[in-house]
Amino acid sequence: MTKRPNILFIMADDHAAAAISAYGSGLNHTPNIDRLAQEGMRLDGCYVTNSICTPSRAAILTGTYNHVNLVTTLDTHIDNRVPHVAKHLRAAGYRTGMFGKWHLGEGRAHEPTGFDEWSVLPGQGDYFDPVMISPAGETVHPGYATDIITDQCIDFLQRGDAEQPFFLMCHHKAPHRPFVPHPRYCDLYVDDLPVPATYDDAYDNRAAAAAAAKMRVRVDMSYEDLGLVMPEGGAEVGELGQPGSTMRKVPNDDDVSNLRLIDRATGEVYTFDSKRELDLFKYQRYIKRYLRTIAGIDDNVGRLLDYLDAEGLSEDTIVIYTSDQGFFLGEHGWFDKRFMYEESLQMPFLIRYPREIEPGSTSRQIACNVDFAPTFLDFADAPLPSYMQGNSLRPLLRGEAGADWQQVAYHRYWMHRDEIHNAFAHYGIRDSRWKLIYWYNDPLDQIGAQHGDEPPEWELFDCETDPHELRNLANDPAYNAEFERMLRLLDVKMDEIGDLREHDSEAVLADRRKVMATCTTA
Repeated sequence: MTKRPNILFIMADDHAAAAISAYGSGLNHTPNIDRLAQEGMRLDGCYVTNSICTPSRAAILTGTYNHVNLVTTLDTHIDNRVPHVAKHLRAAGYRTGMFGKWHLGEGRAHEPTGFDEWSVLPGQGDYFDPVMISPAGETVHPGYATDIITDQCIDFLQRGDAEQPFFLMCHHKAPHRPFVPHPRYCDLYVDDLPVPATYDDAYDNRAAAAAAAKMRVRVDMSYEDLGLVMPEGGAEVGELGQPGSTMRKVPNDDDVSNLRLIDRATGEVYTFDSKRELDLFKYQRYIKRYLRTIAGIDDNVGRLLDYLDAEGLSEDTIVIYTSDQGFFLGEHGWFDKRFMYEESLQMPFLIRYPREIEPGSTSRQIACNVDFAPTFLDFADAPLPSYMQGNSLRPLLRGEAGADWQQVAYHRYWMHRDEIHNAFAHYGIRDSRWKLIYWYNDPLDQIGAQHGDEPPEWELFDCETDPHELRNLANDPAYNAEFERMLRLLDVKMDEIGDLREHDSEAVLADRRKVMATCTTA
């Protein structure tokens, strides 16, 4: 019998593909993560089914969409009695471990199950001296979270049985907001970094959701996000980030003549001659702290790869690096995720398995996070349970994905007008070129979603000619055929996975034909 591979699944939180040098943006350098691309495959068409932490993690673990696993928002937690990939692998003889950020709920009903060993952060956890929860209870671990999580993973590997394959989930908290790097990286990125071309996006010709979102770097970042001292005071210091919080946003006033900002680590005082100077200062503080935090992840990925090499495990171990979703790095003026726009939708995905995957290979084929669990089971030669909705990526990874490979990725964000970011509810599909989004703008009684009076809207983007998604073509008569094609594909996909529509396609098409007829006769 062929030896079954070990599986090491390394996942960061909010790590954009653009912040991995293997993806070619030139923004930063991640030599250890890049090894997986050089020695394996880089996926360029891997997409999240709900671009937010908790629901994405549930989809990865269960291989199901959120309307099935019922983890739809940040405030819905997993029922740990449900079957998932770690339970199946454990039943198939794998030793299973989970260390780091869980974020699927706490307590007896939600804590990790199906793992031989686990130690997880409560909620988001802390970067320094974090409390971690294990079957033994809560323990404070001195040090930096990224280092600690890696230490726990290596300890798990060191105590393993060479004859028993392992499935290890190494889930980093970093680089999640508030982007806190270890001081050893404070000298990185001294010079200013390029500002994204769309940083000054005015959100013209887009759905109302774009302008309404409260995740703009120049407006919505807090003192903590930017590593600045928050002065004492009330509204004059800055707007509160959210109800019940004491953290305030850095001021966004046009008059900056009296503004003094102080570096929390060095005490350096910053003053500004113009509002524009302040806007760019915020971006540079944000992106540098974010990338320094990622440097800590990259170094610790190197520790894990070095351990596998030293122990002679590299040939027999599948190593994956990914993130729970994408992230905006100043594109469209934003930080955070949630939206189906490309920077948020795309998940980085790098995988190495020398026995099957060609070194230095890439793929543009569609992949989704619901496909991860079926892929693990396929490589482990374990049965694929009928409840899983994803597909094994093994044919894709072997370069054998044919014409019948999945043609669209489906995304749905449920948490309408969440109290921090005010992101609107929507769903849609992306194929190899086009993207269709329906902003249904209804909370649907989801926990953590809020009511509003925003009318529904459609967006259609040509991601080939308009990669920054600046021109909504949904109402352009010249693209009506493409709109109708994508609408049919959306209906087919929703029927396939069993998600319920908030749109009526017949009514949508009838209304469009009336409008088109009016435009023709005008």
